Order: sequence, then structure tokens, then C-alpha cells
Amino acid sequence: MQRATSLEQRVDAVAHRVLLGAPANGIRAGLIEFAVFVLKQAWACIFGAALLVVIVAARLWYPDDAVLARNDALTIAAVLIQLAMLAFRLESGRELWVIVLFHITGTVMELFKTDVGSWAYAADGFLRIGGVPLFSGFMYAAVGSYMVRVYRLFDLGFERYPRRWLTAILAVAIYANFFTHHWWWDARWVLLAGVVMLWLPTVMHARIWRRTIRLPLLAVFVGVAVFIYLAENIGTWAGAWAYPDQAEGWQPVSSSKLTSWFLLMIISVVLVAWVYPPQVPAALLQRVQAAQAPL
Repeated sequence: MQRATSLEQRVDAVAHRVLLGAPANGIRAGLIEFAVFVLKQAWACIFGAALLVVIVAARLWYPDDAVLARNDALTIAAVLIQLAMLAFRLESGRELWVIVLFHITGTVMELFKTDVGSWAYAADGFLRIGGVPLFSGFMYAAVGSYMVRVYRLFDLGFERYPRRWLTAILAVAIYANFFTHHWWWDARWVLLAGVVMLWLPTVMHARIWRRTIRLPLLAVFVGVAVFIYLAENIGTWAGAWAYPDQAEGWQPVSSSKLTSWFLLMIISVVLVAWVYPPQVPAALLQRVQAAQAPL
């Protein structure tokens, strides 16, 4: 496991000892690989999952007449989750910089979006900036946390990853469009086309346990965006925030938000790529070096 925290190194060592005698082929081997894949995904989602559990629990059991406003309680809980991630070596200090940066970029966008009425939060609590409770930034941080953790948990490698300076320009344009489309032309479809053009040739290599799978990176992007969209439906059902069409009662979030989350996720991908530069898979690099070696 590359770039693992100290706790993850110990967990990885224990897992290898437990699975040492497992079969390498057959149905049982496939089931083991699938189980390891699910467990790694769950481990990567631990920050977001914990935050979502707190949001749902607050909806179901937090008293309306509590001295501490629900939004303030959610903010304190989010801070405690983040501190626990560091204390228990679930995140490294290096990764925290990406998460904090994504937290800040998300909060800035929240301030603008709530001001123009794109969505709204309950008007209670003191831990807020304007109409934005401080826990909202942690929801963006959860996306960043997943990205950095999944990168190392699966030892990700990439074939034909686009030049990072091009991805950075596109990420800046995506972020700017979240603001400018309110008074100018919405360029999201042009930006989506740009994402396709840059990442269409890219293939991701992900090590599960014994096996390494190859996936088109764009398909992975779509899958993550769908997962975030489902989490957003849970968050709005729990009353963490609401869109204008949910003011009279909850209903599923518009499917148009899928494109928004897809583009926002690209910003997170680009930020992570600057901390962990995309690497060519070791096996592919060896083949290239062998082909280039003199006869």
C-alpha cells in the first residue's frame, strides 16, 4: 500500500496474514477480491460516511428545543470527526492540505450560492458565515478526503493521464462557471466536453489485493458523481439544506445536479493530482523501459 498512514500499514499487514492461505483462483478468490474492494471503498468513505450518519442522526433524534442549535452541533461534530481522522492516523498532514483547500473553495461557493438563492440552510446557530453554517464546508472536505484516500488505498496508476497544467486550467474554468453562469452564459456543457477530451484516453489501474483492475477513468468519474448525488439526496432529506423546489416538502434532488457534482468532483481530482502526481503503473513502465532498452 503506497503512501499509507501508520494505522493503515498495520491494518494492511494483518489483512495479508489473514488472507495468506486464500485461493488465488476460482469463485472464492473472486469473492475475496470483491470483499476487499468493498472494504477499501468503505475505508476511503469513512469521513463522509461518519458525517452523513451524524446529519441523519440529527434529523431523527436531535431535539428542536435544544440549547445548542442543530447546525452548531453538526459543526462541532464535523470538527471532532476531522480531529479523530488525524489522531487515529486515518489521514496524513500532507493530505489535510488538500482537504482544507477543498473545504475553503467549497465554503466560498456556498456563500455565493446561498446569497443568490440556489439553496438554503436553516437560519439557526452561531457557527456560521452569513447564511452558511460552518459544517457545510466539511461536506466538500468529505469529497476531498475520499479522493486522497482512494488514491493510496488502491495504489492508483494511470495510463495517458493528461498534462496537469491543462487539467488545472480546466478546473479553474469549472470553478469560475459555478459563479458566472448566474449572470452570463452557462458553459457547463463546454466544460464537460473539455473533461471528456482530456480524460477520455486515460485508463486507471487499481490494485485490489492480488488483482489489479483497469477501468476507463471517465467511467470512474461518473460512478463517483452518482454516489455523491445519492448522498446529497440523503443530506437534503435529513434537512441539512434544501433546494427551492424542496421548500414545501422533500423530493429527490434534480438529476441536473449530477452534472454539477461531476464537475465539482473534477476540481477535487485536480487538487489531489497536485499532491500525488499521477504515476504510470509499474508493470506498464517496466514494459516501456524494456521496449526502449538497446538490443
